[in-house]
Amino acid sequence: MKNIVRVCVIFILVSSCATKKEILYMQDSIDYPQTALEFSSPKIQPNDILKIVVGALVQESALPYNKLTNGGNTGGVALMQLEGYLVSEDNTINFPQLGPISTNNKTVLELQEHIKVLLEDGGHLKDPSVNVRLLNAKVTILGEVNQPGTFNFTEYNITLLQALGYAGDLTINGKREDIIVLRETEGNRVISHIDLTSTNFINTAFYQIRPNDVIIVNPNNPKVKSAGFVGNTSTVISVISILLTTVVLITR
Repeated sequence: MKNIVRVCVIFILVSSCATKKEILYMQDSIDYPQTALEFSSPKIQPNDILKIVVGALVQESALPYNKLTNGGNTGGVALMQLEGYLVSEDNTINFPQLGPISTNNKTVLELQEHIKVLLEDGGHLKDPSVNVRLLNAKVTILGEVNQPGTFNFTEYNITLLQALGYAGDLTINGKREDIIVLRETEGNRVISHIDLTSTNFINTAFYQIRPNDVIIVNPNNPKVKSAGFVGNTSTVISVISILLTTVVLITR
């Protein structure tokens, strides 16, 4: 009977442990060759909120092409979004004096140049400057991370590892070899599976996060096996205590 108890205890402890191979990131990084950095800008999507500022040599002449602001940043991001341009489902924005402008298949830099050409060719402004910025870039991170949620970012490019850093990194129970990234781009929905234990993902399109990406971290095998049976250390101690008590009662 004591041997049975020992076997049960060993089984419980082993099944609740993750191996080093399941925990360490980029285990082949020592062999990763030096590569050139490549940055790319995401395409503008429906429901994006764009801040567009038009300037000119005579600043007063550009006023009709700008939305009125509160004169500062005291209103925070929420107010900035109200002052921005919401991209419609048909990929257009309604711009002062110019009317509907298509954002379809354009990055913010491409839209910036497009508006500048419209202002110049239409005789609206001479040598205008146009600055376009995405206000509501966000990524949602769910599952086995320390702080799941939706996170805003202002950079043009952030990496998958940076995004996971926003969520406080994976827990010890996160499945590092199968991170799921859900992405909607150019009218299509794509799902990719990323292995963080290898450096291969660095060379894929999913190394850089796009606005509105959803990252899902599923539990690893030890966590799945222990679900509903052994959830934590206190549960392990309780199970062992019950087994030992049962042995004592039977062998008395």
